[in-house]
Amino acid sequence: MTPARKPKGIVLLSGGMDSSVLAAFAQRESDLSLLHVNYGQRTEGKELACFHAIGDHLGVARRLAIDIGHLAKIGGSALTDPSIEVPAANLDHDGIPVTYVPFRNAHFLAIAVSWAEVIGATRIYIGAVEADSSGYPDCRPAFYDAMNETIRQGTKPGSGIVVKTPFIGLKKKDIILLGKSLGVPFEHTWSCYRDSAPACGACDSCALRLRSFGEADVDDPIPYAIRPKY
Repeated sequence: MTPARKPKGIVLLSGGMDSSVLAAFAQRESDLSLLHVNYGQRTEGKELACFHAIGDHLGVARRLAIDIGHLAKIGGSALTDPSIEVPAANLDHDGIPVTYVPFRNAHFLAIAVSWAEVIGATRIYIGAVEADSSGYPDCRPAFYDAMNETIRQGTKPGSGIVVKTPFIGLKKKDIILLGKSLGVPFEHTWSCYRDSAPACGACDSCALRLRSFGEADVDDPIPYAIRPKY
């Protein structure tokens, strides 16, 4: 008997920890394509290199890297505007931090949906994590519910395209443990908001990563300029 074909899926792979584990997870149930978006972020080159390293590790041939530098021109975020300083880590802050890129994930998903219609993919995976999202509004379940209704209304009848967020209710330490069980090469992932090598160790993203690896009792293999305990 011929084994059933896996449905086609697209993973939005930034080269970060969460999306890299997500790609390995999704590969078990989908015929994968990988999508990466350069949007003028400070660590753009490093993230793109990690995207390709993870793609090579997983053996995924269908990859697409898109540039949307207009987000840097729009500005409004410390990730894309050099005049806005990336703040020191404060994991107990309230509100939306200056590292939020306005409506970024909607741009990413729109690109993924367009590609999905062309290649016949029905699943779009994004590694959104609500609990450890730094308060970003586009990492909430309600946002993805609304995006799925938008996709249903705005694509060809019968496209069947759905955004999947399997990690949205997890803590980062759980994602790390899953990645370890799947053999994800964490040395080829990047989280730092500020620097491309070594990681600064002092921004919110580094702090979340370091704290989560500590909670998971797993060694974080990437280099840091400083390596405090959070």
